[in-house]
Formats: sequence, C-alpha cells, structure tokens
Amino acid sequence: MSDSLLHAIVPAGGAGTRLWPLSRRTAPKFLLDLTGAGRTLLQQTVDRLRPLTGAGGVTVVTGTAHAAAVRAQLPELAEADLLAEPSPRDSMAAIGLAAAVLARRHGDVVVGSFAADHVVRDTAAFERAVREAVAVARAGYVVTIGIEADRPSTAFGYIRAGEPLGGAGTPTARRVVGFTEKPDADTAAAYLATGEYRWNAGMFVVRAAVLLDHLAAERPALHAGLGEIADAWDTDARQEVLARVWPDLEKVAIDHAIAEPVAARGGVAVVPAAMGWDDVGDFASLATLVPPADDDVRVLGPAADVLTVDADGALVVPGSGRTVTVLGIPDAVVVDTPDAVLVTTRAHAQQVKQVVDLLRDGRDRLL
Repeated sequence: MSDSLLHAIVPAGGAGTRLWPLSRRTAPKFLLDLTGAGRTLLQQTVDRLRPLTGAGGVTVVTGTAHAAAVRAQLPELAEADLLAEPSPRDSMAAIGLAAAVLARRHGDVVVGSFAADHVVRDTAAFERAVREAVAVARAGYVVTIGIEADRPSTAFGYIRAGEPLGGAGTPTARRVVGFTEKPDADTAAAYLATGEYRWNAGMFVVRAAVLLDHLAAERPALHAGLGEIADAWDTDARQEVLARVWPDLEKVAIDHAIAEPVAARGGVAVVPAAMGWDDVGDFASLATLVPPADDDVRVLGPAADVLTVDADGALVVPGSGRTVTVLGIPDAVVVDTPDAVLVTTRAHAQQVKQVVDLLRDGRDRLL
C-alpha cells in the first residue's frame, strides 16, 4: 500500500479543435504553452499536482502518437508512469485502466483524475479542494470538484449540490443531487440563481477499489476488459493483450459510466472551489488568460510581430515570422501559422470547430 496522499491520473488526450490552427493532431493543446508561462498545459498540470502526490505519484495516460512528446516534456516521469493507449476509447477507459494498474501496484489507494489541458490560476485553492476531496473519498464516496460558476455559461456541464456531508476535515463537501449536460442560456442563469450549481470540470477523486467496484456494477464488460489489460500491463504479455482487448472496449465518458448513476444512489459528493479554473476551450477563453497590453490587445507570441490600431480586446497569435496587422476590428482573433491563418472574432470562437470539420474534406494535412 502506498503512503502517498493521492495518486494522480492525468488523461492527456483530445484534439482541441476549437483552438485550430494552434492545436493540431500532432500538437494538441495539452502539449502547448497557451498562457505564455513558459510551461505547457501538461507541464503546468503536473507541476500543481506534485505537492499533493510527491515523486512517482503522477500517472499520465495518452495516445501512442503523443507518448514520445509527453516523455520529452516530462523527463522526470518514470517509464512505468506513462500509459500509452493504442486508440482513444474516451475517459472511462483511460481513467479505469490507470486505476486498475495502480490498484495492482499499490493497493486500494486514493486516485484523482485531472485533465492535462486545463488552467488553474489559484493553486492554493486547488490544493485545499483536492485535500478535502481525498478525505471524503476515503469514506467511500466518488468525489468531484465543483467549480464556482461566475457566469451562466452554456459551455460546461453543471453539478447540483445537495445537503452537507458533515464530518471532520470535510467542511464544504456536499452530496451531489445530479449532473446536467450543457444547458441553454436561460437554464444556466436559472441554475446560478439557486446557488446550488457548480461547473463540472471533470475532476474526480475516489479510492481505486471503489471506482473499480462501481465500474463492475455499471459496465461489467468494460471492467472485465480493463482488468485483463491491467493484469498483463507489467508483464511481457502487455502488447498481445492490449491488441486483442482494447479495440473492443466500450467508448464512454466517466460521467456517464460512473458519476451519473452513482450520484442517483447517493454515492457522489462535491467539494466546491473557486480556483481560477479554465478549460481553455476556445479562443475567447484563451483571450482571458493572456495578459493584455496597454491597448487591451492580447498577444501570444513575439509582440514585435504585431501591429494593431482600434482593435481593443483583440487576440493575436503570431507564429510565422510575418508581421500581423489588425485595423479597426475590436475583439478580433488572428492566428498566423506557417501553413494556415485563422481570422475570426471572440464572439465566434465556439464555431472554429466548424472550420475543422470542413478541413476534413480534402485538407487533412492541416488538421
């Protein structure tokens, strides 16, 4: 049994299509420095987890295509702590595999899943929330961290909090009444007015045995497949078992497989937190993370390559060596890369995914 407070699982996947042409198949957003911090989102994620896990307490799950890049960015990560998936099977398979492998190595440890491509500006608040979540998880709950909603966003799912759990060391934890998918604007505003709802950031903390027992009850075939792979992971049979079992695993998110049905039975708790969280879901979100210049223009990259006039609120990402000029377009978004240029506005940021869909028809080289 490990004596670490927490064994963190970092799923490092997703294409980040709304951040095209910065985020690509070969360089998804978790491998990029999108905040100008000098550290990629993946590196920042591991940095804030280290005080909670200690050395050897972080396991990264990523696709085989990105395994080499992850190793290059995290040279301190032990080889055994990088799990490479042959293909994407959604979050339940990734998190479930890591939990099963960790259970076989360390016993019934507390595991926590934290996406590799999110930003947290208040790391002290993050640590407090995770420590409380660990205390609640030890009592047998699946625990999620609910982000304080500062606006009626339609881009996130919501968690409805019920009565306080009570108990020593868990002052803010509440039982989860239910989860809701991304609502429309009116519904989101109504949620916020009640004071009962938090954003769902997809952070889950739970004892490994509890997670795997819930998976066995809710998705027995997926549980059996992941168990077979985990049994073989640290043996010479890994590749044979992976090739045979992995492609047929159910593709499902942990929210649908575990969180929602277990919450309906009273087995999920939420720890609310205000930590300056952002999922960097599009360029409008990214614009809030890049510090503005004196003229309220945000530049991610060489500022000397950018000229703006009457472009308050613009986000400019120079990346080709050319001079980028924005004239008279407030809230513009201009992303210049060597092989593609995106010109849009912050109001249209969510629609960048539609451009990516169009590129699939004959322009795959740009994806």
